[in-house]
Amino acid sequence: MENKTANPAPLGLLGFGMTTILLNIHNLGFFPVSGVIISMGIFYGGIAQIIAGILSYKNGKTFAGTAFTSYGFFWLTLVGIWLFPNTGFEMAGTTPAPFFGCYLILWGIFTAFMWWGTWGGSKVQQFVFLSLTVLFFVLAIEKISGIEALAPVAGAIGVVCGSSAFYLAVAELLEEVKNEKVLPY
Repeated sequence: MENKTANPAPLGLLGFGMTTILLNIHNLGFFPVSGVIISMGIFYGGIAQIIAGILSYKNGKTFAGTAFTSYGFFWLTLVGIWLFPNTGFEMAGTTPAPFFGCYLILWGIFTAFMWWGTWGGSKVQQFVFLSLTVLFFVLAIEKISGIEALAPVAGAIGVVCGSSAFYLAVAELLEEVKNEKVLPY
């Protein structure tokens, strides 16, 4: 009996999508950053995506492996940026908003190249990466310029981006369970 290799993409997409939705509900102004977002950032957005990335590499999927592992570590670094200033480490002071904007620009550039890698593939996957690219740049502009009115704009983009990743995860998961395409993607 041949062992079938599982598709780790739904796990990675759900870790990314659900964590992105929660953080951007905060960006919309509904809730402060709290243990909910921090825990999702560490465990589901972070660790679960890294696991999905490693499994993707094992399955020969370089793009998925790079995406899930990178964004998993994005979530861990983001949580570190929030938490390290409270640890007492002298060098881990609060990050100035413009420098945090530089961090977001780097992620935006990386994501733009990842979006380019989706061309010719799934339209939903293309949308996830395009909307994430826009999200990173809107957040970067907000941090660098200090225009706080951009945070809810980013929040709306982020909820849509996270929801599209959630949708893609469910579409891929249902396709495997049902042995047929259930949702278009």
